[in-house]
Amino acid sequence: MSEYTAPLNDIRFVMQELAGLKQVVSLPGCQEATPDLVDAILEEAAKFAGAVLSPLNRVGDTNGAKWKDKVVTTTPGFKEAYRQFVDNGWNGIGCDPEFGGQGLPRLLSAAVSEMWKAANHAFSLCPMLTQGAIESLMIAGTPEQKAAYLPNLVSGEWTGTMNLTEPSAGSDLAAVRTRAEPVGDGTYKIFGQKIFITYGEHDMAENIVHLVLARTPNAPEGVKGISLFVVPKFLLKADGTPGERNDAYCVSIEHKLGIHGSPTAVLAFGDNGGAIGTLVGEENRGLEYMFIMMNSARFNVGLEGLGDAERAYQRAVVYAKERIQGPELGVKGGPKVPILKHPDVRRMLLSMRSRIEAMRALAYVVVAAQDNAQNNPDEAARQQGQAFADLMIPVVKGWSTESAIDIASLGIQVHGGMGFIEETGAAQHLRDARITAIYEGTTAIQANDLIGRKIAREKGVTIKAVIADMRTAAAQLDGDLAAVGVRQKQAIEALDKAVDWIVANYAANPKATHAGAVPFLFLLGIVAGGWQLGRAAVIARAKIAAGDKDPFWPAKLATTRFFAAHSLTQAAGLAESILSGGEGALELADDSF
Repeated sequence: MSEYTAPLNDIRFVMQELAGLKQVVSLPGCQEATPDLVDAILEEAAKFAGAVLSPLNRVGDTNGAKWKDKVVTTTPGFKEAYRQFVDNGWNGIGCDPEFGGQGLPRLLSAAVSEMWKAANHAFSLCPMLTQGAIESLMIAGTPEQKAAYLPNLVSGEWTGTMNLTEPSAGSDLAAVRTRAEPVGDGTYKIFGQKIFITYGEHDMAENIVHLVLARTPNAPEGVKGISLFVVPKFLLKADGTPGERNDAYCVSIEHKLGIHGSPTAVLAFGDNGGAIGTLVGEENRGLEYMFIMMNSARFNVGLEGLGDAERAYQRAVVYAKERIQGPELGVKGGPKVPILKHPDVRRMLLSMRSRIEAMRALAYVVVAAQDNAQNNPDEAARQQGQAFADLMIPVVKGWSTESAIDIASLGIQVHGGMGFIEETGAAQHLRDARITAIYEGTTAIQANDLIGRKIAREKGVTIKAVIADMRTAAAQLDGDLAAVGVRQKQAIEALDKAVDWIVANYAANPKATHAGAVPFLFLLGIVAGGWQLGRAAVIARAKIAAGDKDPFWPAKLATTRFFAAHSLTQAAGLAESILSGGEGALELADDSF
């Protein structure tokens, strides 16, 4: 069975040429990321992903995590791999140096994270949730909480979790009923149950820091009455080391379709007198603080989609090159050839590859905007970066994950009947990818956020500026790229038309606009992905014209042309479904379903 190989050529290209690595590392706080250091980190991350994490991916799928008597034992090899992960300093590469991090740009962290997710999706979830906990405490934690928890979270000695969901409160967080009763000494006793808690219990770290949403006694109803609490698995002794066991226990783990190596816990707080926690920030602002974690997690789940898709593509390519079946089309009496020679197999592989390249390019450009939003000394540049990132994070999450599901399914199709057999490994990627469009906010939640908060609320100001940039880039697609340019311009017009319709109709006809929200998210993803591939094609053409013989450049032209012909051409149909599809979605009576 093949192992994951990081696509370093494309990762470097996207970072340098599309995401603007040179500009990013010139920002205050990012200057230590020299070209040599960035390249060394990418090389070492690729080695760790391929040699340590990838071989455990199948092990995690077939063995999974085990629960017994409130204790979770992770997949054989995960604990040792996590120890290496921590000892090599991977957990803190993007974290604040004040607490032991390396302070490197988000752009570099994202590239490294893609490798973890592609090599071993289930393993990667543990450090991902820890990063979210770090971000929440950095922004909203008290000085005492930061000093107590951040050094060990940054190093990875301790891990973090996010506790939102309850049996009766899924996406509707207004229904949260976990309660927090003040003790009188500044601490609270937490009572309630949380479900779907990723790495809520495990044996890879000496402590687990739970961030828990709960209500205080006099809290108002709804989301305005939710507070956030730090509830460690082990309470801290005076010297800051783990001490007495807190009243927070794992009462079971879920049996899931995929990501078997990641324990998804049901946590019970307070069954034996109350779990001790401390308030993060101000009372009743918990949802605001938790969304710090959520926004980070949503982008990272988009990277999970990218990673799952890349892994499915790599496995399919290996199989297509090895599987001998039938003669080449048009070669009468010819020898049997690898299925890579067959046109429809090539179509499937190029569909996978071109979308992966578009997803990667868009994600890296978005995370570079986050670097600028955080570190650019120019306030206007910071605001522009934040607005662009806010607009596009739902797309990175929603479009990339939905694409990953289809790409992983195509990977099975390339394998034919063998793809349906678990031993080939192709099916795991589809099972693992399927959750990415659900957790951290379903695709519909991302789409509703996109059209409501990010477009209608500001009357399309940010997206209109992005569309203007798209048009400028499309104008460069001339000469031998003219056909790509025509399709890009047509797709941009379809997007612009859909934006105008949403802005005009959102307030007066909210149900119809929301019926088209997911198609709009797909439309924006396709057009934005095409925008980035178009930029890549212009660069590739110039490299070839300058005499560069690297086969990477003609390959980039080929994937761009394929994406234009097979993906950008979907834009007009998606736009039509947004403008006129709402009536059909709403007219059927409830009892007719």
